[in-house]
Amino acid sequence: MRKCILIIFFTVIITVLMANRFEASDTAWDDGKSIDLNWELSPLIEKVVISRSDAEGNLKVIHSSEASTSTYRDNELEPNQKYHYQLQAFSKGDSLSLAASATTKQQWFYMGKLGFLILLVMVCVAIIYYIQSAKHGKEYFIRRIAGLDSMEEAIGRATEKGKPILYVPGISDLDDIQTIASLTILSHLAERSAEYSTDIIVPCRFSMVLSAAREVVREAYLKAGKPDAYREDNIFYLTDDQFGFVAGIDGIMMREQPAANFFMGSFYAESLILAETGFATGAIQTAGTAQAHQLPFFVVTCDYTLIGEELFAASAYLSKDPQQLGSLRGHDFGKVVFIILIIVGVILEILGISNLKEFIAGAIT
Repeated sequence: MRKCILIIFFTVIITVLMANRFEASDTAWDDGKSIDLNWELSPLIEKVVISRSDAEGNLKVIHSSEASTSTYRDNELEPNQKYHYQLQAFSKGDSLSLAASATTKQQWFYMGKLGFLILLVMVCVAIIYYIQSAKHGKEYFIRRIAGLDSMEEAIGRATEKGKPILYVPGISDLDDIQTIASLTILSHLAERSAEYSTDIIVPCRFSMVLSAAREVVREAYLKAGKPDAYREDNIFYLTDDQFGFVAGIDGIMMREQPAANFFMGSFYAESLILAETGFATGAIQTAGTAQAHQLPFFVVTCDYTLIGEELFAASAYLSKDPQQLGSLRGHDFGKVVFIILIIVGVILEILGISNLKEFIAGAIT
């Protein structure tokens, strides 16, 4: 009987001692910014406190738990750094201390971005498919953009009144995508102006924009068959200073009294100054920008406004180029996919299912 009791006693002691395990390991398939902590302790443990030491060796509590066996992921760490941890376990009248360390490592592929990769591939495949379809003659519908349709009306009015058209390609340099989109619209507008023999005035803030605008307008006049009507002096440089540039344009509006004003591109604090002056002269005004905080000023002072990405869709709308049409259609496909995912995600969250949210979390973080 005594032997049985001793065997049971030593078995319990060995089991308790072997159960005390604390390990730290780099998180698999991550971006090198987290470490997984695992511990298996005696069932008698009532509280667990985990601390991480800093560069000076000071301990900082990062997690506490009442579970004797559990895991914890330490996030927001620095890649390729070694971290030291200490676990303190408390039971009735006793305590236990264990230590572990691990080094963060960046993996070749971050599984947290898998959702983003899948969505990216879907959108890219859609863009390529729609571009190829457009090149093979398939026509895609693009909704009517009133601001661009108004060009004919504006040019016609300027022609009837014998007054020029003012076109401002934004205040940013050529490295801004809004400026490039603006020059695309300028090409179409200049071609129509050449057909109607109406002067177009294009003041520029930067030299690179000036050179590009002159080439765009010259090519437009060549397409219209009126290269002799092209006047290089109508596309000119004003100044690099933001409000000096705006003051110069306001002076042009007051002196030349253009019948139509176009503000296309990137605009900031000067948007209301430009549009209000043009409104005072009685010109038909069309504006377009992706600067969301400037759109309200254009909406209240201009006759037509291209809102946000309508400015970027303008080139496909005007040129009907298969590559641009296919690209635009592919991006629309991506938006539809995201809308569907949002709706499905909301429904699943209401039902208490978070799998979809966790899967695509990498795509939105």
